[in-house]
Amino acid sequence: MTHPAAQSIFDLTAADIQPTRDFAQWCDAHDPLAAFRSEFAIPTDAQGKPLAYLVGNSLGVMPHAARTRINEELDDWAKLGAEGHLYGCRPWVSYHELFRAGLAELTGAHAHEVVAMNTLTANLHFLLLSFYQPTATRRRIIIERGAFPSDRFAVHSLVRMVGGDVHRDVIELAPRSGEECLRNEDIEATIDHTGDALALVILGGVQYYSGQVLDMPRITRAAHRAGAKCGWDLAHAIGNVPLALHSWGADFACWCSYKYLNGGPGAVAGAFVHERHHADPPPRLEGWWGTNPATRFEMGPDFDAGPGADAWQVSNPPIFSLAPLLASFDIFHRAGLDRLQAKSRAMNGFIEIALRKCGHDAIRVLTPSATHERGCQLSLIVAGGTPVARAVYDRLLPQGIACDFRYPSVIRVAPVPLYNTFDDCWRLIAALTAQ
Repeated sequence: MTHPAAQSIFDLTAADIQPTRDFAQWCDAHDPLAAFRSEFAIPTDAQGKPLAYLVGNSLGVMPHAARTRINEELDDWAKLGAEGHLYGCRPWVSYHELFRAGLAELTGAHAHEVVAMNTLTANLHFLLLSFYQPTATRRRIIIERGAFPSDRFAVHSLVRMVGGDVHRDVIELAPRSGEECLRNEDIEATIDHTGDALALVILGGVQYYSGQVLDMPRITRAAHRAGAKCGWDLAHAIGNVPLALHSWGADFACWCSYKYLNGGPGAVAGAFVHERHHADPPPRLEGWWGTNPATRFEMGPDFDAGPGADAWQVSNPPIFSLAPLLASFDIFHRAGLDRLQAKSRAMNGFIEIALRKCGHDAIRVLTPSATHERGCQLSLIVAGGTPVARAVYDRLLPQGIACDFRYPSVIRVAPVPLYNTFDDCWRLIAALTAQ
């Protein structure tokens, strides 16, 4: 092969990309982040060979150090029992505080604006209850017609719970006729048109089906200009794309931790509440663990709110479901989000350009090509409808390539820069172009 002039994958241009395995191996040899792969347990096939695991957008792989972190907590439980709350290697009574710095770094927030708690949909319900306060004239919610089902269920159930009518109060955004992704200008126009009737905008920062990254700061500004609140589901965004929730002024956000954060199945999720809502908070559900830690164990009858986003907690954290995130956050901090995003763009560019140069017209990239509108995920539309697309997908795992399928005809692939390689990407390209 003709070697690129670039010194590392961060310097590659589209002209450098070649649809060959030699090129993929050159990229892996010039990847400054390559060493991080050894810190993860990569799933294997029946023969024990590592999969090209491109499904981290559904469940991230396990950091090796996660086992150590969980075992340390198990050891404290075995040796100390209840005293582990105060005298463990990481005392459980303040355990959730260990995650503030990592969550703040990944979300672009202040430490007192974030909290690790609950699961994603539970947090969405909690925050919607706080920030959707309809009046006789301002009661409409903007969501996306193609939102992840749980988001839609949460919004519709809340509207019904407060006596609203989902057909009247919920505005569902959809792409223009003949298009497959939303346009930011159309979202903004809908917000402006709804105006004084708008109470809340709640959207996914990265669309789960298409992989499109929305213009979160622009949409947040538009919502506030209309006098509405703005919240974000960051399930596919956190650990994937840079976030700046505090400076963007988002009112709230929530996310899960088992995708790009590699927290394990059912890992504890997280929430963000902007500091401007702390001193005079909206109504919220209250629980013992949301109280002031200085007075919590006095067991008083009145709710004495804890500081910042902590006040939205209701229960003490599940230690074993949080421990793996300690390992993951350490890796993220050492890798750096800017470098991770640069590698992600290089891998996605390799897949997209290689498919194009191979002249494979039966597979088209749904995800927007603009780098600011994509993260790790590429959604590939297979021509020929569901039976053909499903047949293509079903041939991938036997070839050692793990990804996922979404009806009617999309294969989602997510080259995660912490542990995927360019050779993983090449294996996918070769399998698809051989069909």
